[in-house]
Amino acid sequence: MTAITDDLPAQLIHQEHEGWEAMTRGEGGSHSFQAMLPEAIMVFPGTLLERGAVIAALDGVVWGSYALSEQRVVRLGDRAAMLVYRLRGVRDGEAVDLWATTTYVYVDGRWRVGAHQQSPASD
Repeated sequence: MTAITDDLPAQLIHQEHEGWEAMTRGEGGSHSFQAMLPEAIMVFPGTLLERGAVIAALDGVVWGSYALSEQRVVRLGDRAAMLVYRLRGVRDGEAVDLWATTTYVYVDGRWRVGAHQQSPASD
């Protein structure tokens, strides 16, 4: 049975919300430890971080709020997909408006993050 199902968008959006909810509790590092593949990376404006650095960087960081919109799922085969969305939120008291892409890979019976990228959004 293939890992790509008709409810894939709902699955990936739910998983992405779990990550952002963890960020609102200051648990982004521990969530990333569980959610990311060992070789995963994250690309933020001006930097690229490997999994260990992501976990350290997100540990204790608290987002005040977040909202995802304009979600799209791009299927990349039987066991991979990208979730693209707009993220608006508050971090360190500052408004944040980003485009984000998370690439998921289905491994060992669950979807895990292979890569995540953020870019500033503009209207």
